[in-house]
Formats: sequence, C-alpha cells, structure tokens
Amino acid sequence: MPAPLLSVTDARDRLFGLATAVEPETVPLRQATGRWAAADVTALRTQPTDDLSAMDGYAIRYADLPGPLTVIGESAAGRRFAGTLGPNQAVRIFTGAAMPAGADCVLVQEEAARDGDALTLAGEGPAPGGNIRRKGLDFDAAETLVAAGERLTPARIALAAIGGHGTLSVRRRIRVAIMASGDELVAPGGAVGPDSLPESNGVMLAALLTDLPVDIIDLGILPDRLDAIASAFEKVHADILVTTGGASVGDHDLIRPALQAAGGDLDFWRIALRPGKPMLAGRLRETVVLGLPGNPVSAFVTATIFLRPLIAYLSGASDPLPPTRLAILGAPLRANDHRQDYLRATTTAGRVAPADRQDSSMVRTLARADCLIVRAPHAPAAAAGDSVEVLPLG
Repeated sequence: MPAPLLSVTDARDRLFGLATAVEPETVPLRQATGRWAAADVTALRTQPTDDLSAMDGYAIRYADLPGPLTVIGESAAGRRFAGTLGPNQAVRIFTGAAMPAGADCVLVQEEAARDGDALTLAGEGPAPGGNIRRKGLDFDAAETLVAAGERLTPARIALAAIGGHGTLSVRRRIRVAIMASGDELVAPGGAVGPDSLPESNGVMLAALLTDLPVDIIDLGILPDRLDAIASAFEKVHADILVTTGGASVGDHDLIRPALQAAGGDLDFWRIALRPGKPMLAGRLRETVVLGLPGNPVSAFVTATIFLRPLIAYLSGASDPLPPTRLAILGAPLRANDHRQDYLRATTTAGRVAPADRQDSSMVRTLARADCLIVRAPHAPAAAAGDSVEVLPLG
C-alpha cells in the first residue's frame, strides 16, 4: 500500500529540509533589486544630518513674529547659510535646506509679505518649531534599515542608498534547470500531429520565475526513456532541477526510477493536494529535485506553492512562503475532502468566485484567474458572503 499523502505544510517543510541557503555575494545596488539581504543593512549616516526646512519660506525666530524682520541671506539644499540668525532677522530658505543657527521655525512664503529686505507676517504664521524636519527624523546612524532575510524591494534599495550604501550583501542567484518529459511533446511553435502536444510547462515555469533571482537552464524535452532521463540527470549542475511530467505511477512515468538510476534519492512523493497530488521531491548530489505533474495547471499550482518558496528559501528569505489574504466569496463552495484545494478564481466587484470547471488540463481557466482560493482539508461548505483565504496571482 502507498504511504499516506503528505500535507502541504509537511511537504514544504521536508522540501526546505533538503535545501541550504546559497552563499552570499556583494553586488552594486542596481543589481540587488529582488534579492534577499544576506546581512543586516545598517545606516552609515543619520538622515537628515541636520534640521532641514520642510517648506519654501523664511527661517526665523518664533519670538520675533509678527516682525518686521530683515532678510540677511539665503539657505538652499546643498548650499547652507553660513552665519547665525540674530534677533529680528530672517533667512530666505528652500525645502530641504539646512536651518541656520539661531532659527527655530520656518515662515512659509505664502504667509509672508516682503518688500526688499523687509519681511512681515501676512497670515497665521507657524507654530513654535513648525515646518522643520528634525535631524534623524528618518533614521540615525547604526540603525538597522533592512534586516537579513528581507527582500530588497525598490523602496528598500532607496533606503540603503540614502543610508550610505553603494553595495549590498545578498545571496547569489539560484540556478534552476527545467526539463519536460514525454514522447507526445513538441517545442512551442513546432508542428503538432494527431498524437502530439505543444510543450507549455517549460515556458510557463520560466515566466513564473522572472521576478526572482534565478538563472534558468533549459534542458528541453526528453523522451520517455529511462536511460535518456537518467543520463540528463547525471549531467545536471544546478541548485534546483525541476521536471514536469512522469512523476506518477504509469508505465511511462520515469522520473522516480531515473532519479535513483542517476544516484539520487527520493525524499517524498504524493501530496494531499488538488491539483498536484503526484508531485515528488528528492536530492541528486547537491541539487534539490522537484518533480512536478505534467498537467499545466497542476505544474503551475505546485510551482507557486513549492518551487517559488524553495527559491526564496535558498536565497535566504526570512519568510519564503507566498502571501495570502482574505476575500469575500461570491459563490457557494461545497465541503472539502482530505486534500487541500487551490481553486482558480476571478475577482468581480470585490468578490471572488471559482471557475465552474477545475480540470487540471484546462489552461484557459488558469489564464483567466487572478487568484487561487485555498481550501483546507475537510473545510466545511461555504456560502456566498463568507470569508475565504486566497493566494493572489500576478
């Protein structure tokens, strides 16, 4: 009898147990976007380094209002006023410029009346200490700006730059080898006969990983021959080997025996998951092997909930799991069985509704979906208006 089906959570934990984060490297900021920080990014400077004006106007002493005041100079960003402000004096100042010594607030230009160098209040005026960005408002030197394991988004890249960094320590890019197996498969765009089928999983998986720090190794399509698949396995040099098709128990499902023939080890097989039950995982020397089902929807779902998190884990992510959110159900769902379901769904008027047909060979329903409804094993029936967990799709 086959072993009991693994839960999605247990399968993912075991998959991570096969992997170790890759080594770090130092790269320029422009090459760090989308990578995961390999070390804490700490501020090398204080931001702002001085009290700065938050508005265009005049640096003054609050006690001197309503004036008249005498304008004695100017302070602009990158070109500060070098003197000290005395009683009944003002300095023309611009947004981002350093506050002159002696000034304690900024009178915005819309509330000031100026005649030559004479300045008077022409509005309500500032509050004491008003319109100033204080030194260290954003951060102080030595503060942690980005924690190790956080992803370097464009905003975090900007934060690292303003914090004084020109390079960052990140995990190196992950080498992902992708191959499909099946005598019926032909390359996309090739001639399709009555017994053949365009191979779509390879291009789909490559597209699914474009936002991740990976280098794709395309192994193409292999025939349903044990020797050919095992030989290809033996030549692989990658962090992850992803196969599609051949992971089940049919006479032409050769991924498991080929892995063993190439000297690899199978760690687990068969997940309490729909679609994607026959997925397998193992190791081949230093390579993590992930055998995805051949049906395109099953391959997509398993890649989303296993392959992408595995890449994040190898990249040192502190939280490698895909983010989910709650949504309002737009149509009823029946009670679930022992498998965890990922239902293709679309969002309309703020509510999510599953596609009427969920067959794992139907790529068009996948293309139209903007999320997957996640249904836990043995989830009770749900009514329209209930809250459900969804996994957004890009």
